[in-house]
Amino acid sequence: MIKNKKTYLQIHPDDNVLVALQDLSQGTIIEWNNRSFALLEHVAAKHKFTIYPLAKDDEIYMYGVLVGKVNCDLETGALISTLNLRHAADDFKLSKRNTSWTKPDVSIFKDRTFNGFHRSNGTVGTANYWVVIPLVFCENRNVLTLKTAFEEKLGYKIKANDYSSEVDELIRLYQSGADVTQIIAQDLSASIGQTNDQRLFANVDGIKFLNHEMGCGGTRMDSDALCGLLAGYVTHPNVAGATILSLGCQHAQASILQAEIAKRDPHFDKPLYIFEQQKEGTEKELMQKAVKSTFAGMMEANRSTRKPTSLDKLCIGLECGGSDGFSGISANPALGYLSDMLVTLGGSVILAEFPELCGVEQELSDRCIDEATADKFMHLMRVYNAKAEADGSGFYMNPSPGNIRDGLITDAIKSAGAAKKGGTSPVTAVIDYPELANNPGLNLLCTPGNDVESTTAEVAAGANIVLFTTGLGTPTGNPITPVVKLSTNTKTFEKMSDIIDLNCGTIIEGEESIEEAAHRILDYVIQVASGEVTPKAVLLGQDDFIPWRRGVSL
Repeated sequence: MIKNKKTYLQIHPDDNVLVALQDLSQGTIIEWNNRSFALLEHVAAKHKFTIYPLAKDDEIYMYGVLVGKVNCDLETGALISTLNLRHAADDFKLSKRNTSWTKPDVSIFKDRTFNGFHRSNGTVGTANYWVVIPLVFCENRNVLTLKTAFEEKLGYKIKANDYSSEVDELIRLYQSGADVTQIIAQDLSASIGQTNDQRLFANVDGIKFLNHEMGCGGTRMDSDALCGLLAGYVTHPNVAGATILSLGCQHAQASILQAEIAKRDPHFDKPLYIFEQQKEGTEKELMQKAVKSTFAGMMEANRSTRKPTSLDKLCIGLECGGSDGFSGISANPALGYLSDMLVTLGGSVILAEFPELCGVEQELSDRCIDEATADKFMHLMRVYNAKAEADGSGFYMNPSPGNIRDGLITDAIKSAGAAKKGGTSPVTAVIDYPELANNPGLNLLCTPGNDVESTTAEVAAGANIVLFTTGLGTPTGNPITPVVKLSTNTKTFEKMSDIIDLNCGTIIEGEESIEEAAHRILDYVIQVASGEVTPKAVLLGQDDFIPWRRGVSL
């Protein structure tokens, strides 16, 4: 039942633009604040238009914050575009703490549990994986060799994901005399995302291989950060144990990895096998040891079973990618409400992507629990942006062509909507990459806005579920943590149903409130955390993993 069908919306009472909720043709009459005016041109859904006349250099406000300045005089009913709006954001400084907030009603979730894998350090996993990791890119081929040896034999290979059956079909057509036109016209039907039902280890969700292009040849800062990131994966509650392949002479030494593991878990007791090729001798000797130890480790991992635990053991990473003009008014606020619910229940949430917090720094710094935390956040933002500026690509250049096409004209517009994922609770911790960010409450984690780099970092920081909103659609996943995709609009959800799990377009259409959507999402999260439902990214084997080179990556 439609509760509140609208064609345009003012997001915040202080905003001087409206958002089109559907395509509005030129001449459409807009009724606003007891007056009416006509649109001067066509306004596509998700784009914005003025409600008052504006002079050159006047400020545009959305979400109640400054998001840009106009480049020329604009009449009432004018479309906002990259031609007439430039990025602008308010400066920020240390100010009074503003940590008061209204906790949502969580009574129906207060006694809910999920079935997870309990680790000796008190954390709880939503999955149970073995990981195989190279310390340096020189070992990537050996890791892929292990993948070939283990994945299919143990029952973890995704069927039909290689499209080999489709190629077989085309080969048959070609051999029977089909021409190019017939090949292109052929209907190929694949069964995507089926896994082998005959897993040897029933309690192990998979064996994952985390290749990367780092570990040597770069700065020591990057190799040290890589070791910290990898330690985050080895100690992660979703990981039962790890096989590490090292060449031996690289910057990213095994000793650095072990020190980083100890920092995160002083009493670390998971199976960990480290093999150094330059010590082992021949490749065959290295690989045979790695094969035997990995198999033995998975036997041990298979002893773990799911057991009930309270929702405060959830640590949710908040992510967005392929954002559109609806992100900040549907899916992101729904995640914000869910974030407040989880914080109220004693859980943890991680808000990252610092380039996409440009323009809302003051609000977030004011919400930090103390001045030291606020200072740290502002320092990280300033240093990151200054480095970006020095390299010719400041935060103002963050919106992608897809973002801009769908109404996110400036970085501040994008940021104001992206920050909604963090809800309204106080910021309990600010964490620099690649450290842990699993303190109870809202954590701010310094990462780039790049979807995969940020998701990779959130998982290393402790996220055992990632909620990922998208307006345009994106296939991002993670090797060890379930990534749940939420569409900001129904059109994208229906068009890309193979990669998106949940639809928040219901909020735009007035069929569901933000609170109702948040409740629905949390119900789904509990099922995913218990292993009862498998998100599309997991079904499709979307094991995206990209460590962040601390140089500029927006």
